[in-house]
Amino acid sequence: MWCRKVILSNTSLHSTFRNVPLRHVKLHQMKFTHPIKVTEIAKMINANITGDIDQFATGINEIHKVTAGDIAFVDVAKYFDKTLNSAATVIILNQEVPCPEGKTLLILDKPFEAYNALVLHYRPFQFIKSERDNSTKIHPTAIIEPGAIIGPDVEIGAHSHIQANVVLSNHVTIGERVIIQSGAVIGTDAFYFKKENEVFAKWHSCGRVIIEDDVYIGANCTINKGVSGDTIIGAGSKLDCLVHIGHGVIIGKNCLLAAQVGISGKTILGDGVTLYGQVGLAQNLHIGAGATVLAKSGVGKSLDALGTYFGTPAGEVRTKMKEIAAMQYLPELVRKMNT
Repeated sequence: MWCRKVILSNTSLHSTFRNVPLRHVKLHQMKFTHPIKVTEIAKMINANITGDIDQFATGINEIHKVTAGDIAFVDVAKYFDKTLNSAATVIILNQEVPCPEGKTLLILDKPFEAYNALVLHYRPFQFIKSERDNSTKIHPTAIIEPGAIIGPDVEIGAHSHIQANVVLSNHVTIGERVIIQSGAVIGTDAFYFKKENEVFAKWHSCGRVIIEDDVYIGANCTINKGVSGDTIIGAGSKLDCLVHIGHGVIIGKNCLLAAQVGISGKTILGDGVTLYGQVGLAQNLHIGAGATVLAKSGVGKSLDALGTYFGTPAGEVRTKMKEIAAMQYLPELVRKMNT
């Protein structure tokens, strides 16, 4: 059975995210323990090679997170240029195209299937066989209550408290003084699918969940691991019960999330963000440091720092309240227009 253990590298994230302080954020990708020659990868997935055949790959990643040395895939022609001009060194695709200088192209019929096969090869699926996996690293001062399930490659820091019936899936790292209440499930697979021939094909998740120091996670929260990167809960942040965090989300330090908040994949919250109950955030947003979003709001666009927002779609709270107040006059205005 051919498999290699995979570790994740911490690479600083350089970004221009507006009003989002990212001094604490690290971008994590699936990295190999040692470089793999592209000819070996091509043989594994039965691909033709064009470009630099002496190239080595150092990791595998989604297109929006690739760095030099990474493998990426593309199977839709309109995204070819973006992928070919990305930082990815090795690109799997389904069409013969000119190879950019310094890159290697691996050509085959089904790039998505090849990408998934490589992920499973270098990070094989591991199911949980017992309440506490032998690979788990738990600090002696941590409290693990009966019934907590701790999967492979989990680390738990000093003075953390994992209550009964918590599930920590594969590749979860818990910092110090973290409290996770009963029923929380940490490290679920990313809800990430590719539609092929009217069928949704699952991307295999190879990311992690990182929970930093002094985080509180309420009962029955669910936190997805990243597809190829990490989901991060920043130090000091507090999550109420029934909060859902999507794949690859980054939550800053000292954020406060009330019950039934839902955050879609790859959205980033700056430090000190407050989300009231039942707030929903769409994917790929940037929420500025210190922003507050009031209850039941639906956020579909990025928000600036320090503002207070309300409504669906969410907007600046005073403007939204004026809109609501004006609505009471609408029936009378319509009546006058029709007379």
